[in-house]
Amino acid sequence: MNRKKEYLQGVRDGVPIGLGYFAVSFSLGILAKNVGLTPIQAAVMSLLNNASAGEYMGLTVMAAGATYWEMAVATLITNARYLLMSCAMSQRMDPDVPFRHRLIMAFDITDELFGITIARPGYLSPWYMYGGMTPAIPGWMIGTALGTLAGSILPLRVVSAFSVALYGMFIAIFIPPARKDKVIAGLVALAFASSWAFSRLPVVSALSDGTRTIILTVVLAAGAALLFPRKEEEAAP
Repeated sequence: MNRKKEYLQGVRDGVPIGLGYFAVSFSLGILAKNVGLTPIQAAVMSLLNNASAGEYMGLTVMAAGATYWEMAVATLITNARYLLMSCAMSQRMDPDVPFRHRLIMAFDITDELFGITIARPGYLSPWYMYGGMTPAIPGWMIGTALGTLAGSILPLRVVSAFSVALYGMFIAIFIPPARKDKVIAGLVALAFASSWAFSRLPVVSALSDGTRTIILTVVLAAGAALLFPRKEEEAAP
């Protein structure tokens, strides 16, 4: 298959992803406006960090007045799954693929783009993923910018209503797996309870919100991995 055909197939499969990104990132833009970012700043943020959970985490710690290192660590932990996706994709690539292609592909590994690319048979094509990235990146970036702009124009009540959509998105992410897996459901409940407790306990309550989030994320994730390790066949897609 030639490069042009692979690229066009990627564009075709990436259009629904780009439209979905536009809708989700609009709500993210509302949050960016609440934090104090301009539409241009929000667009650049989404261009350089095409990850909903990572950007939400970054904006959350910004709103909490966290330091740069807290933001960096929190975002790194939130986006850590992309390291595993990169490793999985590297095993499916032709050894002769130049480093520059690998680098560009690694720049925009998202859950959805990873899913459509890794599902293709044979060696993974950089040109197919480039096609998927073509509508996905602008959809995410433009949606964020327009959401930030809308946050400056729309009435406060409407902005507040749009802000809720982002929380709804994250609820929609963890509720389905929590209903199927008791361990995940228990971790979700424990995360809520621990977050509340950390905001009340004498010592840890003095820490910034960003630091508390980092501590809880690492402790709960590490504890779940040690106490409830997943077998290799269970983790496979």
